[in-house]
Amino acid sequence: MSFNPADNIQDLQYFGEFGGVNPSISDSSTYTFLSAKTMFDTFEGNADGCYLYSRHSSPSNLYLDKALASMEGTEAACVAASGMGAITSTLLQLCASGDEIVSSRTIYGGTYAFLKNFAPKLGIRTTFCDFTKAEVVEKAITANTKLLYCETVSNPLLEVIDIAAMAEIAKRHNLKLVVDNTFSPLSIAPAKMGADIVIHSLTKYINGSSDTVAGVTCASREFVNDLKNVNTGAAMLLGPTMDSLRSASVMKNMRTLHIRMKQHSHNALYLAQQFEKIGLKTVYPGLRSHPGHELFQRMMNAEYGFGGMLTIDVGSLDKANELMELMQQRNLGYLAVSLGFYKTLFSAPGSSTSSEIPVEEQAEMGLTDGLIRFSIGLDNDIERTFLNMKSCMEDVGVLLTTRA
Repeated sequence: MSFNPADNIQDLQYFGEFGGVNPSISDSSTYTFLSAKTMFDTFEGNADGCYLYSRHSSPSNLYLDKALASMEGTEAACVAASGMGAITSTLLQLCASGDEIVSSRTIYGGTYAFLKNFAPKLGIRTTFCDFTKAEVVEKAITANTKLLYCETVSNPLLEVIDIAAMAEIAKRHNLKLVVDNTFSPLSIAPAKMGADIVIHSLTKYINGSSDTVAGVTCASREFVNDLKNVNTGAAMLLGPTMDSLRSASVMKNMRTLHIRMKQHSHNALYLAQQFEKIGLKTVYPGLRSHPGHELFQRMMNAEYGFGGMLTIDVGSLDKANELMELMQQRNLGYLAVSLGFYKTLFSAPGSSTSSEIPVEEQAEMGLTDGLIRFSIGLDNDIERTFLNMKSCMEDVGVLLTTRA
């Protein structure tokens, strides 16, 4: 793949107001004008470089917008105060009452809850189906369908979606393809495969320090302008505005994203291989046993690996909880939701990040009680981590003990 997102991030160069190596932070909610006409032109969207009000735009947010658009290879981007802020404003910009969405059935629980429980209040209906089967997706499309929605690597089951195939279907039916790429930044570039809109929860890998909640929509200049339109834009009127201080923080952390993703991927692959060797039911796109392994290989920017997310199934929720509590006690990570932190995070998604999905639907999609989702950290000695995790598994009876 000739497109290398890390190079695009590296090539961005901003100077602070006084020559600082970091761009100045625009710590203001509103901005002055030298003439009333310029204010009017800015309201109308006809005054480039002028700022009106930070809910609409700010210099700090525009710096980050540009960096994220460069990373995903899109014309523009629009940051938001959370991943869900980016998702909901994007979907509501595209859909109105009477419209329909065809969505992957395995998506983040918050997105699922929005589509299943909230969007119908606005007259927007969603059909959930298996996006690993192109024929199933195409069959779900109706005359009222406006878009296809999926995650590159699904949360939490780690299914890999053929973005190019979905883009072909979307184009054939004159639909928009919206892809959440939170699990695979740098590794996969959906826009280069035909996705119209790419979304990230910046909270996760891109920021990487679990101290910020943020999101972004990367898309065409036309769509981003629509999102920010003062009269009709969902990002303007719904108010999912990102704070300038947080925007500046994410911008700084983006500079090390390529280094972090390589280490997350390296560590996750090692653990997945070792877990599989000792007989654990392990799901990781980097394993040859993963149904989407070859597809991921075809789509990926190999330099950044298969990502830092993996799952194991230990048979029951009680056993999963016992293991996670012991691993936290032994300083192997945190029993916590989210991902992309420098320490490993683990949770049982059926009772946490995917708890919004009804139990019967969890069962249908293969989300079992004993599933543990790992966001693998930046551990320096991953072999040491594995041996300690294995010891925990033996102590709680997930594995038969190998000690004398």
